[in-house]
Amino acid sequence: MKARIAVLMPDNPVRASFITPHVMKKLEEIGDVTYNKEGYEPHILAKLLEKAEVCVTGWGCPSFDAEILSKAPGLKMVAHTGGTVAPIVSPDLYDRGIAVISGNELYAESVAEGTVAYILAGLRRIPFYNNLVQRGSWRDDGCENKGILDRKVGIVGFGAIARKLVPMLQPFRADVRVHCKYLSDDECMSYGMTRAGSLEELFSSCDIVSLHLARTPETYHVINKNLLEHMPDGALLINTARGSVVDEQALAGELRTGRIHAVLDVFEEEPLPANSPLRGLDNVILIPHMGGPTGDRRERVSLALVDDIKRFLAGEPLRHAIGREYAMRMTNDTLKF
Repeated sequence: MKARIAVLMPDNPVRASFITPHVMKKLEEIGDVTYNKEGYEPHILAKLLEKAEVCVTGWGCPSFDAEILSKAPGLKMVAHTGGTVAPIVSPDLYDRGIAVISGNELYAESVAEGTVAYILAGLRRIPFYNNLVQRGSWRDDGCENKGILDRKVGIVGFGAIARKLVPMLQPFRADVRVHCKYLSDDECMSYGMTRAGSLEELFSSCDIVSLHLARTPETYHVINKNLLEHMPDGALLINTARGSVVDEQALAGELRTGRIHAVLDVFEEEPLPANSPLRGLDNVILIPHMGGPTGDRRERVSLALVDDIKRFLAGEPLRHAIGREYAMRMTNDTLKF
């Protein structure tokens, strides 16, 4: 007997990028699938979840709190096509023993790839020199660029993205320093990294600093004026985490001195306001939150989740499970602070 699967993602271009015809075929091979044709309103979700054993969710889905779960008596698994599950999970969900899986690992790999691209673009000043030539000009003898090879790279936070990023840096012979309170000494050693005793130490000793912190009240503006002033002249800051971890006013002030460079994929307010002090500076690259997953990876995310749904139905170990403790440490963009 096939499982009852509800795709809760509304019918729109985002869903189409994840739930492609190929994914639909794979889902329908293992279950009787119902597709959401409207939105995430409570009465719509209640109808879809009434008989569902497995549901597929996406960005914007509300939290599975006690009220929503009361409408889903047979629910056994939530498969989230996003990365972080923090906005959709609740203690009630885990208390009921409902399995949670997400595309977190695949997102992490894609964002790590994007981080390497951002580091290279920032160090080699690719947008700056492209614009120079496009305007009909050319470099002069005073122009400069840099590379990753043999540089000191600081990693702030060591979650899924950083775990994918550090091996990608190994071919560049990067000297990787890390600051993360959840990282054990053994794990730090296994990745060939050096633990920084403090953020001040990391920021003052590294040529490149890449941020990989979750968005939580604890990490709000943790990258402040003091830390930015500790960065050596010519250092590069990369943020593919969340805008809220950086004091943007302090960063804009430091960038205006011309001392450091930055590549920012995320911002406190998105889209970035037209009057943001980060705009108009030639030592910062501004990306509209496109670190990953790249569009070509979305179908692969969904196919990985379908494979895990098959494992779940067969009673086999899951590859993309998100446990309660990890879920509560993940970024939650619905939090206000």
